[in-house]
Amino acid sequence: MDPVASAVRLAVQEAVHILSSSEDGGHIISTLQSLRRYLGETETQAPPEEQEEFSRTHFSTILRCLVGKLSPDWLDLLPDGQLEELWASFFLEGPADQAFLVLMESIEGAASPSFRLMKMARLLARFLSAGRMAAVMEGQCGQQAGPASRLLQETLLTRVVGLPDHLGNRLQRETLAAFFPQNYFPLLGEEVLRVLQAVVDSLRGGLDCSVSFLSQVLGKACVHGRQKEILGVLVPRLTVLTQGNCLWQRVCWRLVECVPDRAMEAVLKGLVEAAPGPEVLSRLLGNLVTKSKKAQFVMTQKLLFLQYSCSMPMLQSLLGYLAMDSQRRPLLVQALKELLETWGSSSAIRHTPLEQQRYVSKALLICLTHLGEAELRASRDELLASLMEGVKSRLDSSLPPVRRLGMIVAEVASARLHPEGPPLKFQYEEDELTREMLALAVPRPAADGPSEAGPPVAPVSGESPDQETVDSGGPQAGWEGSDSELDSDDELVPYDMSGDGEQRGSKTPAYVRDCLEALTASEDWERWEEALRALEGLVLKSPAATREVSLELAKVLLHLEEKTAVAGFERLRQRALVAVTVTDPARVAEYLAVQFYALNYSLRQRMDILDVLALAAQELSRPGCLGKAAQRGSPGPGSQPSGAAVPAWKAVVEERVRRKTRRFCKGSTGRAAAAGPNEFNAVAGYFFFPLLQRFDRLGLTRRPCRVTGRLSTASPSRLWAVRG
Repeated sequence: MDPVASAVRLAVQEAVHILSSSEDGGHIISTLQSLRRYLGETETQAPPEEQEEFSRTHFSTILRCLVGKLSPDWLDLLPDGQLEELWASFFLEGPADQAFLVLMESIEGAASPSFRLMKMARLLARFLSAGRMAAVMEGQCGQQAGPASRLLQETLLTRVVGLPDHLGNRLQRETLAAFFPQNYFPLLGEEVLRVLQAVVDSLRGGLDCSVSFLSQVLGKACVHGRQKEILGVLVPRLTVLTQGNCLWQRVCWRLVECVPDRAMEAVLKGLVEAAPGPEVLSRLLGNLVTKSKKAQFVMTQKLLFLQYSCSMPMLQSLLGYLAMDSQRRPLLVQALKELLETWGSSSAIRHTPLEQQRYVSKALLICLTHLGEAELRASRDELLASLMEGVKSRLDSSLPPVRRLGMIVAEVASARLHPEGPPLKFQYEEDELTREMLALAVPRPAADGPSEAGPPVAPVSGESPDQETVDSGGPQAGWEGSDSELDSDDELVPYDMSGDGEQRGSKTPAYVRDCLEALTASEDWERWEEALRALEGLVLKSPAATREVSLELAKVLLHLEEKTAVAGFERLRQRALVAVTVTDPARVAEYLAVQFYALNYSLRQRMDILDVLALAAQELSRPGCLGKAAQRGSPGPGSQPSGAAVPAWKAVVEERVRRKTRRFCKGSTGRAAAAGPNEFNAVAGYFFFPLLQRFDRLGLTRRPCRVTGRLSTASPSRLWAVRG
């Protein structure tokens, strides 16, 4: 057995026996002073091994013994409070974490109200004022992570952050001012700063430290709703300490990175609120949003879309923080796209409160001021499409504030996204909100980040006529005159709109599968119509892709119904079905022949099947049908008209040669068609035999009787007769 541990244990057992049974004040004083040698507080100190053994194993036992003996009579054994001071010194000078836990344990276990409870509460107040809470947290920054250490940290975390609640429940009306939340949490913030200073000093000395416990304390305090109290002390000091000091910045980054995910939202929201600007927020957080998915969700989704309680300085700090580093700027671009999509959503316009719509509009304008020309140019088409859709939805609203938001954002965003085009101008009544939003659209001076400041956007709605001049330097003459002259449109030159075509909102599909999806699942009728018009060309252009989905296409086209008033619907459907059959004749022809005898088909559909099979057979029988099909497909992006391949001078030369050439015998002037194999020859059986197989069977097709309305059987030979 270890002799050091044995000697310390015997000394502690003897001291506990004396403290528990003796009533002699002098004997008690000598016993306590002998124990203090293990704390290193006397001239005759114990060896370091014995001090470590006493602190690790026996210190809590001595403290609980002292708490158990606390009473008025016991303290009066010596005059002038000598015994009380010596008794309190064990709590104020020993290992801080054990002393704190015993203090909290004794307060929770004491009867209320009682002498012991008030004495322990006052001692805890002295413990806090002496800065011992910093020693409690500092002791956890150098410990190795283990099961016992994690259990101790969880216990300390609950006691440290929940101290005002525990003391308030025990002391009730007798609660001391030091335990009020508005007093305790600022004190806790100062203690955290002291521990951070000790961590920085240790790192400079080459020692390893951890700030995980401090992160947990910060996160739990913010979850309890005490962001203002604790961050109001931390942020101003850290703002000064991190300015030009890389070590302090890295410690702050690590402090926030180690915050648990369940507390990340509360901490980040508190930091955004407490930080005086995006530069400070960038120094405190670093690139946290690129390392933590939770932080990225909070900063780019929660605070922008799900909550709208942030003030304008908070919103500017948040978006400015995203814009200050090249690694974070893609998140700002993505946030702008999602803001525009939400801002223009007709569902969001109907179901979200007006205050939240204003909040999203302001965030959108701030994003535009932080993005540069190159970034906006890269996503201009997508952003303009979302903007125009949103403007239409907002102008269709019956609420004037909603329409005004659409006008303001449309003016500013269009000038920012498309500065070379004609500016949008709306007429609306200006108020304080309008001026505030137009002020947000003015780009701020570029900070030390890499953000590219765009050109300033002038509030086009607030321009005054007398400020505009013509190029010659004189006042513009068009503004002079009466109101009736200003409203006259006689001198306006009309636009030439003869060559304008219909602008379709849906993009023409580029692939066969896109057409299939649009025809089956799309509720966008414009897209449905575009898919039907483009299907034949895409099928003939991409035979390999068509063969993969040929049966699905045939089934969809066979059952396709006219949902909108499409010009030539039957012709488009038939040509597309013929193109699918020509591209994959074996499988599609066999499928159509089988469906001809299936139930639940109308007479019109069966006639369509026969027409398609006949047209496809004719198409396959023509020489070079595959080449012609490829030519009829949609031209590629780089293709040119056939006329462009022959130069004009060559045609002129050939015509002159033809006129001046004399021929004695004139044969056929037309060029013979190129010979080639008959493509229908290999697949003719698929067109004929499945139809002939069940030709002479009755009861396979049904139609209503004209007199009774009942379904009657009809022979397929009748359909053949009708077809013939």
